Amino acid sequence: MTKKEEPPASQVPRAVRVASLLSEGEDLSGDDQGDEDEDDYAYEHVPNGDWHTSSLSSSLPSSLLTPELPPHPMDGLPVGPTPTPLVIKAGWLDKNPPQGSYIYQKRWVRLDANHLRYFDSNKDAYSKRFVPVACISRVAAIGDQKFEVITNNRTFAFRAESDAERKEWMQALQQAVAEQRARARVSSAYPLGVQGSEPHDHAGSLELRGFKNKLYVAVVGDKVELYKNLEEYRLGIGITFIDMSVGNVKEAADRRSFDLTTPYRIFSFSAESELEKEQWLEAMQGAIAEALSTSEVAERIWAMAPNRFCADCGAAQPDWASINLCVVICKRCAGEHRGLGAGISKVRSLKMDRKVWTETLIELFLQLGNAAGNHFWAANVPPSEALQPNSSPSARRCHLEAKYREGKYRRYHPLFGNQEELDKALCAAVTTSDLAETQALLGCGAGVNCFSGDPKAPTPLALAEQAGQTLQMEFLRNNRTTEAPRLDSVRPLEKHYSVILPTVSHSSFVYKTASAGKLLQDRRAREEFSRRWCVLSDGVLSYYENERAVTPNGEIRASEIVCLAVPTPDTHGFEHTFEVYTEGERLYLFGLESAELAREWVKCIAKAFVPPLAEDLLARDFERLGRLPYKAGLSLQRAQEGWFALTGSELYAVFPEGPCEEPLQLRKLQELSVQGDSENQVLVLVERRRTLYIQGERRLDFMGWLGAIQKAAASSGDTLSEQQLGDSDIPVIVYRCVDYITQCGLTSEGIYRKCGQTSKTLRLLESLRLDARSVRLKEGEQHVDDVSSALKRFLRDLPDGLFTRVQRLAWLEASEIEDEEEKVSRYRELLARLPPVNRATVKALISHLYCVQCFSDTNQMNTHNLAIVFGPTLFQTDGQDYKAGRVVEDLISHYVVVFSVDEEELRKQREEVTAIVKMRVAGTASGTQHAGDFICTVYLEEKKAEAEQHIKIPASMTAEELTLEILDRRNVGIREKDYWTCFEVNEREEAERPLHFAEKVLPILHGLGTDSYLVVKKHQSMEAMLLYLACAHSTPPPASHVGETKHGMMKFREDRSLLGLGLPTGGFHDRYFILNSSCLRLYKEVRSQRPWSGAPETSHRPEKEWPVRSLKVYLGVKKKLRPPTCWGFTVIHETEKHEKQQWYLCCETQMELREWLATFLFVQHDGLVWPSEPSRVSRAAPEVRMGSISLIPLRGSENEMRRSVAAFSADPLSLLRNV
Repeated sequence: MTKKEEPPASQVPRAVRVASLLSEGEDLSGDDQGDEDEDDYAYEHVPNGDWHTSSLSSSLPSSLLTPELPPHPMDGLPVGPTPTPLVIKAGWLDKNPPQGSYIYQKRWVRLDANHLRYFDSNKDAYSKRFVPVACISRVAAIGDQKFEVITNNRTFAFRAESDAERKEWMQALQQAVAEQRARARVSSAYPLGVQGSEPHDHAGSLELRGFKNKLYVAVVGDKVELYKNLEEYRLGIGITFIDMSVGNVKEAADRRSFDLTTPYRIFSFSAESELEKEQWLEAMQGAIAEALSTSEVAERIWAMAPNRFCADCGAAQPDWASINLCVVICKRCAGEHRGLGAGISKVRSLKMDRKVWTETLIELFLQLGNAAGNHFWAANVPPSEALQPNSSPSARRCHLEAKYREGKYRRYHPLFGNQEELDKALCAAVTTSDLAETQALLGCGAGVNCFSGDPKAPTPLALAEQAGQTLQMEFLRNNRTTEAPRLDSVRPLEKHYSVILPTVSHSSFVYKTASAGKLLQDRRAREEFSRRWCVLSDGVLSYYENERAVTPNGEIRASEIVCLAVPTPDTHGFEHTFEVYTEGERLYLFGLESAELAREWVKCIAKAFVPPLAEDLLARDFERLGRLPYKAGLSLQRAQEGWFALTGSELYAVFPEGPCEEPLQLRKLQELSVQGDSENQVLVLVERRRTLYIQGERRLDFMGWLGAIQKAAASSGDTLSEQQLGDSDIPVIVYRCVDYITQCGLTSEGIYRKCGQTSKTLRLLESLRLDARSVRLKEGEQHVDDVSSALKRFLRDLPDGLFTRVQRLAWLEASEIEDEEEKVSRYRELLARLPPVNRATVKALISHLYCVQCFSDTNQMNTHNLAIVFGPTLFQTDGQDYKAGRVVEDLISHYVVVFSVDEEELRKQREEVTAIVKMRVAGTASGTQHAGDFICTVYLEEKKAEAEQHIKIPASMTAEELTLEILDRRNVGIREKDYWTCFEVNEREEAERPLHFAEKVLPILHGLGTDSYLVVKKHQSMEAMLLYLACAHSTPPPASHVGETKHGMMKFREDRSLLGLGLPTGGFHDRYFILNSSCLRLYKEVRSQRPWSGAPETSHRPEKEWPVRSLKVYLGVKKKLRPPTCWGFTVIHETEKHEKQQWYLCCETQMELREWLATFLFVQHDGLVWPSEPSRVSRAAPEVRMGSISLIPLRGSENEMRRSVAAFSADPLSLLRNV
């Protein structure tokens, strides 16, 4: 028979429907009888022995000779996720079915390096049968033109047209088997047999249209494989496989069905349930993603031979990697690496995470990779503990825990145990190209952020950058948050994955759904739950088909649980449910009929995965419990693992540093925001005196926590106590409206009497009720009448009212008391009986109305008019009861006495309101309008997202008060010699101005441009300036100053667009300046010096003179002006007509600059340069408590702080030499 060559795939028309596996109505009982069931036939007369390959080469043609070591299959790999093997031989053969020895059927047979397949036709895309070459044990001739392909379990008989053709087929098969065995020996990956096949991503039984019986389907990598049943899947002999690079999956009309579409055939599958269908869709879509992924990065990294096999188990073609450990790993090991956490291994795909793989990172893997990685991490692995490609998940987990978390098999560095020497060696290594040394040092405990001893390059990363070692820089960046391996010194929380928890046992029938890879947004119907016998024992939650089953359907290890959530009753089909989240990004939903049984399961599971450190959380009636990475301490460089429990609107936390602390009151948060991109989200929770950053390392449980915390922080009802609250227990919704009207509506005629537009009022009230904290009321966007109407409607709609139903009548009766003192006393008594939130709200509202009536001449709303409006509103009457208005009128009139307002509080309130009104009048005169809600963003130390703080700026707030408020919020302690100051920074002018401690902030805030902001940081020159001023006022004074006078030459340049001094050029010129208590004078030249004073005698009257108190002095000069020295400052003068003049001055030395700045401050503020009260220096650093400590570094990283402290101890003025 003449061999017929198969046409190339590119020549097969894609639009033509080629013959399929079986015709539409065909099933396994038809053609199967004559072909598919042949596998059940046993050739007993043929010995099923092994063959010898030693004599193969002599009998094979030269074209088929096997080299001693065949080239690796990765060599010359084409682009694509799974390369298509080259066809070794193809042609027509007669195939003998088992039922009739003399009945043959013609089949198109194709052999490649991996499979022997046969088809109905040479145009078929999908085979009728495939046999892995790895399963073939021998090939034997059995008579005229016949030969057998024998596996360990099946025998396939073929007949060629001639003996010559039979010989060619046998030689080709023997050659393919020999090469397969040689590759197995070289890789040491797996023994011959199907055990070495790639593990599946998803497998199970499905119905396929056209087949009577269910097929066993497996999703493996970028292919979907079809088998007759589970037994044949285990043998490795299947029907066909589908390349998902040309596949697409979509849901069908039937809820349980879906279609797998290819250009050659549509496969219509049906699952047992809708949830199971979703799992199949997810698995097949993953296969499509893998098939369409690029292999460019993988090919480049596989260019190094050790990178062609998994660093952990030796599996071939690993397409995942740990970018901090610099090892290439297989998909199965990658799942266990993820379980170690990002602090141990950062897992990325070679094919799908394209943005990660920069040229530098690829080069780093070529330099290090699996060779260097295993030389260090696997130097001492006993053969009995080595992993194999077919190792179980539990074996992988134990091995990888020991290998990377504990460093059990690592090659110990000679300096191991000596931290100081390790750090020194690391600082030396990063300046060279010895990456293996850096890897060994970090793996043995060297600090990646240790102090190098060089202030100019304080960290190893800075040293590597200084030395131009880009690969070292990349390696250090990837390991910035990596935890060093620990064997015995691991704290319980840091080693929660392997900590031995108290034994908890529990078992009963529980209803569960299939696991999901995303949050459950929709209600799960009762029909979607399956009844399972669940057993919790020895830290493993197993679920079985029934109580008699021996093999579990699945299991969840307690060490893998990261979160336990309890939804509200009736969320799903079962009244009581709970959710279990795992490290593998899976969510398991369980349901029970009984609340008591559900509580018992939740309690037992919580005990099984929560360590003793956090056992106090178990006593809470939590809605959510689990562990999350967070950032805390004086450095934000490293995330730690903390345990959290959400109970109502309180978030309890336990951190490694100490016991459970005071819970965060979520409804009282000053800020709740999400920062970062979608892949690296951070939840920021800001409460007074503490801030918490919770990281989204695992997206699934993080999104669950995010939604739960946002819901708990929102208003949960209509009563006052259920609203979002501020620091003083005042609802944020009331605070927002009152503050806006105070800023924008005090002088508005008929305020509170006029009504806003109903549609705008309702829309505003809805947004305030939803999340008042995020609402920012701005003038021009909301009218004051709309805001006032929203406030009145909110107070009127309170179910219990502001004065409560119980006490409402007592308040109305008190208004009829004739004796004023007795009536006021009764009001005070009733006020004390109100709930705390109601009491605080009443005081805030009456205080506001007191301010409104102060401007009754303008707004026409005196005390009586306000009482008419608010009486029926607050007491929820129809307006007929005059006593309601009388109560409000009495409270406003006797505001100071009823609410015990002291004189200082009243003074501040009046100053604030007066300043606001004056500012509005000035703004109206200048044609400008300011935002109604004066909330300013202030930064701590530098302008970055995690350092910002939103704070309300009242009119009376000084720069000192603002500074202390920011430090309080971040819980930064002030020590002696700490000169914390608020700076006004102008980015456009590249200058900054330290605000005087008594300077009011609100006017500055209104004057800030879009390129300016406020930042609180240490004034590094203040101590040197204070020393200078102390010396300047000694006797006798130095020659350069007399009393409050400072004079000297400076480089001067005008801003020609603002000044008009008429200098010949736009450059800097020498000018003589004299600064005294009244003015700053500029002279063109100097003739002589007065011997009695040391002051020069000027040649003429000053060229220019400015009143000193109208000057603003900013440190810095714009670089584009090319200042002659780096010791410059910018001076701005504002005239009475609000015209600004600006010029630039440069000093010869830093000390000269400090002297001028100190003198400016001294003469402008009557000698009060720094507060003399002890409040600045006596504020001791608070006791370090978990979650209450500063989350923003005082000066960069922890090592930089340590260096600053050391430098200051050696030289107290060392930190003051840089302005």
